[in-house]
Amino acid sequence: MSESRTSLPTLMVGAIGVVFGDIGTSVLYTVKEVFGSGHVQFTPGNVYGVLSLIFWTLTIVVSVKYVSLVLRADNNGEGGLVAMLTLASSAVADRPRLRAGMLLVGIFGTCLFYGDGVITPAITTLGAMEGLQVVSPLLGDYVIELTLLVLLALFVVQKKGTAGIGRYFGPVMLLWFAVIALLGVRQILHHPQVLWALLPGHAARFALDSPGVTFIILGAVVLCVTGCEALYADMGHFGRRPIRLAWFFVAMPALVLNYFGQGALLLARGREVVDNPFFHLAPPWATLALVVLATAAAVIASQALISGAFSVTKQVIQLGFLPHFKLVHTSVRDLGQIYVPLVNWGLFALIVLAVAMFRSSGNLAAAYGIAVTTDMLITTVLTFFVVRYAWKVSLLLSLAATGVFLVVDLLFWSSNLLKLLHGGWFPLAIAAGVFVLMLTWRDGRELLHRALQQTALTLEDFLESLFLAPPSRVEGTAVFMSADPRIVPNALLHNLKHNKVLHEQNLFVSVQQHEVPWIGMDKRVQVEALGHDCWRVVLHYGFKNDPDLPKALGLLAGRGIKLEPMSTSYFLSRHIVAPGMATGLAPWREKLFAYMHHSATAAAEYLNLPGNAVVELGSKVEI
Repeated sequence: MSESRTSLPTLMVGAIGVVFGDIGTSVLYTVKEVFGSGHVQFTPGNVYGVLSLIFWTLTIVVSVKYVSLVLRADNNGEGGLVAMLTLASSAVADRPRLRAGMLLVGIFGTCLFYGDGVITPAITTLGAMEGLQVVSPLLGDYVIELTLLVLLALFVVQKKGTAGIGRYFGPVMLLWFAVIALLGVRQILHHPQVLWALLPGHAARFALDSPGVTFIILGAVVLCVTGCEALYADMGHFGRRPIRLAWFFVAMPALVLNYFGQGALLLARGREVVDNPFFHLAPPWATLALVVLATAAAVIASQALISGAFSVTKQVIQLGFLPHFKLVHTSVRDLGQIYVPLVNWGLFALIVLAVAMFRSSGNLAAAYGIAVTTDMLITTVLTFFVVRYAWKVSLLLSLAATGVFLVVDLLFWSSNLLKLLHGGWFPLAIAAGVFVLMLTWRDGRELLHRALQQTALTLEDFLESLFLAPPSRVEGTAVFMSADPRIVPNALLHNLKHNKVLHEQNLFVSVQQHEVPWIGMDKRVQVEALGHDCWRVVLHYGFKNDPDLPKALGLLAGRGIKLEPMSTSYFLSRHIVAPGMATGLAPWREKLFAYMHHSATAAAEYLNLPGNAVVELGSKVEI
């Protein structure tokens, strides 16, 4: 999506529906967690101090760090941690140790996204459903069951895609922000003095008077910026300007008004409403309707995380950190709309586990903070490398641009470490599990490549010797796939051994993934003639492109290569991996890699090859 083809207001509404769902629903639990912890006494000074901390956290972290700095670090117009990682790592390609360390940090940050993808749907939906406890204590008994029912429905519909209902996300979230703003204004009018908390002096005074308490509650205050990474992640869909305008003119004003409205309510009624200050903002007759609207907002916020998990999975597959999973395109018009069954039901199972284990948004808040702050910290570190090496800014200016944010992130992160044993371990465990899978796949592929190289033959030398006594030729075109364009594909060797013929035309095709989001069709194909109607073809893709081999080979028509779909056969090598001795991998990782390799989606499906034209020839490889 681009601003040139779609009007600015339309892009802003779209961004409100996709980008700001998570941060927009943080009003459900942030203030409740700060004051419900029991660490903060109900005094006007403390209420002003907490509200000031929330306001300046939103200002420094979102308005300054993300909107003003991070959004500038686009990778060919794309955002997100994967885009930033590839941008930063490419800039330090001549520093292998630094690049390797950066890749590990960035990939772990990407793995944390799956932890977010579990916590966000659980905490937002629970937070919305907990409004039923305000409506009636009897309804409160069904919060867990209703939460799981809503989440089940959400995950069931994923396979059908959300393109149809997605058009309503923006208007619903626009209504949500309007309602939470009005609810806040309603209370602020009764206690306008609460607006004094906009002054940073109140936050400073609170921190100086109660430094220990301030440090502890920072772990809850940071919940007000959950979802801030979505501003950067979705930049490629909506553009930098619509996201900035939507933040400054819709999302931030509504959030600030609501937080200050909750503060005004606490000043007026104190502990009477601390159980759920957000839902107490509404008059009793409107509470149930607010629960319904909050649930809709929670579903939209959850959908953004689920779609993001699908997209991130596709990107890390393209970069070679995960095996090919089954990807289903759910929209003919928008190729970015995908569904990954394994990720979908894996997330759902973990979300059910999270809801069953933690049972309330308050308990989940402890788990949420550590994931959010670790992501924020990694983003700041990668931003420094982008500023320093990609933009080639001096070391002093690079430190000045990111140093303040690093200190702020470290404060929030260290505060959340206090909650490590109270739920913070949960998203870290998820991230660590995914991290192990990614590293095992990457290292295993490297070992497999080395094993194949040991017995590999150079393509040019092999063809030269082959045509000294050429085999019989048959009509049609053979496409032999190979991971390395320089060596002879195993499929060719097996074909000659068993069939003893060569096709009229032979293409030796390799697919190369690059650390950029997109590569256009004009740069897709690289062709080299090898003689005897044989060609070496290298296809280039970015990590957001969808590989489509027949479509790419169609570009060869203007290069003297005539391809007839009905007479073209695709020969693929299928390697059966067997754990070997002394590979450098732990035995359990060898077995894990072998299982992942066996379970991976066939290359034919990944490359969109016609099923009736594919010939797979297998061989056993010991790593």
